[in-house]
Amino acid sequence: MPHRVDHPDGAPSAPDDRHPSPAGGDEPRGASAVGLHDARLSGWYREDSAELFRGVPIGADDVVVDVGCGAGVNSVFCARHGARVVAIDREAQLVYEVRARLAAAGTGAHTSVVSDANPLPLEDGMATRVICTEVLQLVDDPRQVLAELFRVGAPGALYLLSVPGALQEDLQQRVLPPEYREQPGGHLRIIGRDEFAQMAGDAGLVVVEHIPYGFFWSIWWALFWACKVELYDPAHPVLDHWTAAWRALLEMPQGRQLKQQLDQFMPISQVIVARKPG
Repeated sequence: MPHRVDHPDGAPSAPDDRHPSPAGGDEPRGASAVGLHDARLSGWYREDSAELFRGVPIGADDVVVDVGCGAGVNSVFCARHGARVVAIDREAQLVYEVRARLAAAGTGAHTSVVSDANPLPLEDGMATRVICTEVLQLVDDPRQVLAELFRVGAPGALYLLSVPGALQEDLQQRVLPPEYREQPGGHLRIIGRDEFAQMAGDAGLVVVEHIPYGFFWSIWWALFWACKVELYDPAHPVLDHWTAAWRALLEMPQGRQLKQQLDQFMPISQVIVARKPG
């Protein structure tokens, strides 16, 4: 399934097309607002502690390499919190747009580079934070890309990696309209939970935490295809009812516990926080 609809990144998704932008532009509404709240409950965008994701603080001493930056949501968060950011994507237009967003988001020298990450045009050990979200399932050789990510990280660098959840990938394939199944940019592979952890370990990283999240979006996207609406204007009673139901669930006394259980069952994505030894 072509999950990287972040080209354009925006409608009911992001970072990396899964949930909405945490800052900049209009305040998110509808599914975007509920999805952002859900994402924050899972650990994304902790403004008070300047954590891009829980356990991954961003500060002025950090050099962040964001590989497969897409529309730049993660890059911009890091720039706003003082880091020097190197944003990389293989799509030249995206890189151009992210460059402008970085210039507007924070002070300091930020860099945007067009590259397929094989190899990365960066020096060994230059990054204290390495981000690669919703990319490894799309590349020809994810282990080679992971080797490059490992190379550019400094000893002790933190890594934030993610790939789609395997079960929801199967769900989306079942409901995806036929005309979308063979589109360029679709997934080359489905990466299971154990395989993802193994890949990170084989690359030399120490996995600190492995977290599933986003049951809300797993169901939303399945319904989206059935509703046959446009991504830039996904208004439909079915989507509205699902969004309202999830909002009400999160407000229940046991809502967060149920969210965690459902996220474990069928996450839209799985996140690995890892560290380079040293």
